[in-house]
Amino acid sequence: MGIIQKNTILSELTVWEAMRRQIISLPPEANLAAAINRLIKFKVNAVLVADEEACMGVVSKADIMGAYYAGLPIDLQVSDIMVSPPLFCRMTDTLETVLEQMRHHAVHRLYVRGGGDGAVGVIAYPDIVGILYQYCHECRYSRSRRTDKGGDDPILRFRVKEVMAASVYSHGADEPLFQLMEGLSEYRMGAVLITDDRGAPVGVVSKTDLVLAYKHGRDPGAPARAIMTSPVRSCGEAEYLETAIRKLIFSQIHRIFVFEDDPSRITGVLSLSDAARVRSGSCHACVSSRITVGLPV
Repeated sequence: MGIIQKNTILSELTVWEAMRRQIISLPPEANLAAAINRLIKFKVNAVLVADEEACMGVVSKADIMGAYYAGLPIDLQVSDIMVSPPLFCRMTDTLETVLEQMRHHAVHRLYVRGGGDGAVGVIAYPDIVGILYQYCHECRYSRSRRTDKGGDDPILRFRVKEVMAASVYSHGADEPLFQLMEGLSEYRMGAVLITDDRGAPVGVVSKTDLVLAYKHGRDPGAPARAIMTSPVRSCGEAEYLETAIRKLIFSQIHRIFVFEDDPSRITGVLSLSDAARVRSGSCHACVSSRITVGLPV
C-alpha cells in the first residue's frame, strides 16, 4: 500500500461534488428477482429499500448471494434480507471523512441526507476514485497533458504494485459455486480468480455472476466454469496507477488482476476501494496544496 498523506485533495472536496443524485430503490414488498434486475440494469452493488415515509434498509449483492447460498426462494421480499438501518452522510462532509466512515463500518457506500431525513444521493468508492481521476487528468502534471514525451518523469508516480492487494484468492474451474460463495463471504471479496488444473488463470467469478446464476435458477453445485467471465482482465505491476484507474473507470469494472512479468502469473488484485484509500489519482504529490479545488472543466 502506498503512503497515505494526511493533507490530500479529499480533505478539500465535499460529498456534494462527487455524489450520484440517482438513487436506485425498491419498496419493501419487492422480491429478490426485482432487486437483481435493478442491480444489473443500473450497474450498482446495492439498492435502497424505502417506502413513502422512510429509508428502511439496504440490499446488496452480498446479501442476495447469501440468500442464494441459503437456498431461499427468489420471490422472497427484499425486506426479509435487508440490512437496516442504512448508513448516511451529509452533503457537506468531506470525502476524507466519508472514506474513513466507510472504512470504519466496512461498507462500500453511504447514502446522502439533504435537509430532511430522506436520501438525496449516494456516494461509493467508484465516485471517489472517479473525481480523483478527473482532477488527475486536468492537473498540469498529468502524463496525458504533458507535451514533453522525452526524458525522465520528474514526478514520483504511484505504480500498481504499491497499491494492490498482494494476495490472490482463487478457486479451480471445477469447484462448485457454493464453495466460491463461502470464500467470497469469509474474505469479504467481490470476485474470485478461477484457475485450471495447472494453476493458470482462466476466468473470474464475481458477485454479479452469482446473483445472475441465482436469478436463472442455476444449481449452487454447478462448477465455476459454468458462469465464469473470461478472459481475465489484468495489468502489470509496474503500470502507473492512473492508467489502471482509467481501465477500471471506462470498463465499468471494480477490480483488475495484476501480474508480474507474464499475464499467467497473477500476483495481486487492484480494486476501486484500494485506489480510493490511496487518496491520489496519480502521484505522491497529489495534495490539496497543488490543486485548485473546483469541478474540472
